[in-house]
Amino acid sequence: MTNRYPLWKNLLILIVVLCGFYYAAPNLYAPDPALQIAGASSAQQIDERVLARAEAALTEAGIGSFGEELQNQGKSALLRLNDREQQLRAQAILARELGDGFIVALNLAPTTPDWLVDGGASPMKLGLDLSGGVHFKLEVDVAAATERKLNQYETGIQKRLREERIRGRISLDGQKVAMQFRTEADREAARREVVDLFPELFLDRVDEGETWSLYAAVTEQTIKEVVDYAVAQNLTTIRNRVNELGVSEPLVQRQGSNRIVVELPGIQDTAEAKRILGKVANLEFRLVAEANAPISERQRFEYRSADRGGMTEWLERDVIITGESVSNAQAGFDQNGQPNVSISLDGEGGMLMSRATRANIKRRMGVLFIERKYRTRYEQGESGDEVAVRIPYDEKKLLTAPVIQSALGAQFQITGLDNPAESSELALMLRAGALAAPITFVEERTVGPSLGAENIRLGMKSVQVGLALVVVFMILYYRVFGIAAVIALSGNLVLLVGIMSLLGATLTLPGIAGIVLTVGMAVDANVLIFARIREEIRSGSPPQTAITQGFDRAIVTILDANITTLIVAIILYAIGTGPIKGFAVTLSVGIITSMFSSIMGTRALVNLIYGGRRVKSLAIGGIGNKRSSTEGAPA
Repeated sequence: MTNRYPLWKNLLILIVVLCGFYYAAPNLYAPDPALQIAGASSAQQIDERVLARAEAALTEAGIGSFGEELQNQGKSALLRLNDREQQLRAQAILARELGDGFIVALNLAPTTPDWLVDGGASPMKLGLDLSGGVHFKLEVDVAAATERKLNQYETGIQKRLREERIRGRISLDGQKVAMQFRTEADREAARREVVDLFPELFLDRVDEGETWSLYAAVTEQTIKEVVDYAVAQNLTTIRNRVNELGVSEPLVQRQGSNRIVVELPGIQDTAEAKRILGKVANLEFRLVAEANAPISERQRFEYRSADRGGMTEWLERDVIITGESVSNAQAGFDQNGQPNVSISLDGEGGMLMSRATRANIKRRMGVLFIERKYRTRYEQGESGDEVAVRIPYDEKKLLTAPVIQSALGAQFQITGLDNPAESSELALMLRAGALAAPITFVEERTVGPSLGAENIRLGMKSVQVGLALVVVFMILYYRVFGIAAVIALSGNLVLLVGIMSLLGATLTLPGIAGIVLTVGMAVDANVLIFARIREEIRSGSPPQTAITQGFDRAIVTILDANITTLIVAIILYAIGTGPIKGFAVTLSVGIITSMFSSIMGTRALVNLIYGGRRVKSLAIGGIGNKRSSTEGAPA
């Protein structure tokens, strides 16, 4: 037997391995310590003047920086530092220099060469356990979300029946809205109105003596939708608030039906993170005051948008509704292609808005955004060093003040916005102004940066020790075949890292465990193949035949073992959370690369060594076959 791969198969293996090297290469370039500067709002731009102020402040403090660059079309900027030990000090200096209008965050700037970046190559991200930070698990109050929805049903039904002059008594009875009427005609009229207003409710008629009752029950599907919406809205709210921390690679994801996991790599101040996550914000809708209105009945507010910096409006002191009445908001475009925001109010909010706008058509209505913020004041501490003291205050700024074209109800649009970014931000603020349901912190833990660095060191050491032991064993026991297996194993690790980098996977400590396990699994496949080759030699097969039969007959066993393990990995990914998912991803990719390297990679190397020539013996675990082979068959 010749045991030779066709040229196309050798080229395929070579191309795959080279691609693996290409996408794994960025992990060889250590990132630079950096500071990221962003505006406190999306409308605020970062320009060269801001960068110049930052550079001057760092230079004056004796902190070296380089590679300053604007990012995201001026939404943020990145300053690279010479020394990682000065990162925290540099952050404090820039935070004081730039003031509360900017967010200065710790970051790591990639140093990947352009020839790799142009091909889409990027290094793997590090998880919380490797980079340090804080981990929170939040629980959404499902009962409160359901109760709020039931109150909306009750208020909406009361309003509709009052408008239609249908007399009855309405109250909540568990997860039902109970309605009692004096006549059957009133009950039937009420039933028609409720069906029209809330078709998702299940209605049940009950006759109780002289009382004609109607019960509107909330279905299980509706409750599920309410809970899903509450969790989704809280998820959006928390993501918006996490963005203010300026964390690199934050994780905010849903866990189960009513929990949210928040991981903030690089953050060590748990109190600060909890403050941001629990920040209070609200909205107020007010009419723009008449020019001749008394000062005591109006207030002046600045516009929030940077494009209208310095512009103000006088608003009436009376509030029509607050952001608590907003049930949903979506950014979009009107018929002229101009950005707008579609607003949905609850029952009571819709009634108040309709009443106020019906009587004030052609007047303007202001949307006021109220946000709890903090001013930073520096005081001298007991040790003589300056200490930052954060003082809370409520910032009230005008988002927009459009003209009321017609009476508004529970659904309307806010127009007059400058750009799509402003409309998206406004919609996000309307949704994130208040949490859809209360949240509680059910779990909290901190991972220090030194522990993260120690995890990386120990994780890499485990990979190195495991790989070294495997290399020594394979070479000493299987000799030439062991060398081929070791080379294929090295290619397997390169492919694993390259694919995970290409997928944008996050490397965690369980992920490193998955890499170590992959090393063992890849070698296990080679051991099965080599054991089969030795059996063929013992049975008297010529060397070339033994190689062919060994690889061919071991494939089925290898596939069976790896496919069953892959199924388990997929299940782990489907039902697991953070660390389990990281392990499952690494294991799944490792299984695929191990099968490729063990079956095709090792075979190609063995073919290069023994294929196409007469072989009298094989150097595989001390077994030598002195028979010469004159057979020829394709490998």
